[in-house]
Formats: sequence, C-alpha cells, structure tokens
Amino acid sequence: MKISFANALGLHPQALQLRARRTEVLASNLANSDTPHYKARDFDVDRLLRGPDAPKLPLQKTSPDHLSLDDEDARFRLLYRVPQQAALDGNTVEEHIEQAKFAENALRYQASLRFVNGKFSGLMTAIRGE
Repeated sequence: MKISFANALGLHPQALQLRARRTEVLASNLANSDTPHYKARDFDVDRLLRGPDAPKLPLQKTSPDHLSLDDEDARFRLLYRVPQQAALDGNTVEEHIEQAKFAENALRYQASLRFVNGKFSGLMTAIRGE
C-alpha cells in the first residue's frame, strides 16, 4: 500500500514554509525599527493557506487593464502595516506590535511542527506494525 505524504501531512508543510517566511519579514521589521521612512510589512498566512477554494467576493473587471485577483503573485504580495501611532521620521514599525506578531507566529510555527512530528510518529508506528 502506497503512503501519500501530501494526504498524511495535510497543509502543515505549507504552513511551515509560510510561517518561516513571515518570521523573516517580521524580523526585518524589528531590525529596521530605527530606520527613518521604513515601512513595516506583513502578510496573512491564514488567507494564503485557505487557497483558491476560499470564498471570494464577486468582482467584475470593467476594464482589461484591471488586475486579476487569481494571480498567484498577488496572493503573496507583502502588505504595508498601518501604524496605530505614526512616528515623526516616517517609520511605521511599532516594536511592541511587531514583537507580539513575532511571538504569535513563532507559537503557530511550533504548533505546526508538532503536528508534522505527530503525523510522522503515527506513520512510523504504522510502518513498524506496532
């Protein structure tokens, strides 16, 4: 009998990749917290994990020059974070918010790692016939 890792692991490998990428983005924000005119960036991992099957708003293109919403690159585009209190130097990084987002992302990354580890442990048990 063939084992499909894609079916066994579900969306967790993709979640790990996206969370690792988000860690880099949030770390970059924190590293540039004192850089004048630096704009904090982020993206929504949950929206990306929902994928193309997620319900969408019915939008119509009224001009051929409009952008397509089905574009894969557009789904992963980094967005700018709107600050709660703007800095005088134009920097939009708010360290306490970035640290909280970083900690939340790290927690979710670790949870996905535990799910993958549990799945592999279950597969190894099944392979050994225990």
